[in-house]
Amino acid sequence: MTAWQWHADRTLECEGLACPLPVVRTKKAIEDMNPGEVLEIRATDKGSVADLKGWASRTGHQYVGLKEENSVYRHFIRKAEAAGTKAEMRFPHTAANAEIQARVIAGEKLNILDVREPAEYAFGRIPGAISLPLGELEEKMPQLDANNEYYVVCRSGVRSDLACQMLTERGFKKIKNVTPGMSQWDHDVEKD
Repeated sequence: MTAWQWHADRTLECEGLACPLPVVRTKKAIEDMNPGEVLEIRATDKGSVADLKGWASRTGHQYVGLKEENSVYRHFIRKAEAAGTKAEMRFPHTAANAEIQARVIAGEKLNILDVREPAEYAFGRIPGAISLPLGELEEKMPQLDANNEYYVVCRSGVRSDLACQMLTERGFKKIKNVTPGMSQWDHDVEKD
């Protein structure tokens, strides 16, 4: 059965909201549902595709599928039985915005991976950051050197947290999540 044929027990409107709000609201909505019920999340943030798939995977809920209609992403997530859920873990290694800014100003060459969507990256990024959208990370991971130190940034630290976990699971040892991320970056930026 494909995603658009699923009956949703509840619909959550997240149109116009940016990360981390679709995930935050999904977590709250799922809490109020019964196991086995399906939640449809309607979002316009392209990043919600990787965000919600990643959240479902990390917490044990089933990401049933996705249908895009008129620039709206319709996500379908089935709530897991209590025994099938997992505690949501936060990536333990972080670097504060101020630390990264000080190192950039000092002229250090940092490997900064910006896992936001290309449009977000184009409108303002940490100088020298490399665009690697979360949805492309798994495919492009072989191009990265697992021995290098990487600082991973997104808008709020949620998407980058997931990226850090993915990299660590693939053997990367020197990874840090930049927090709180670009939503509170008040230093120099590069733009296209």
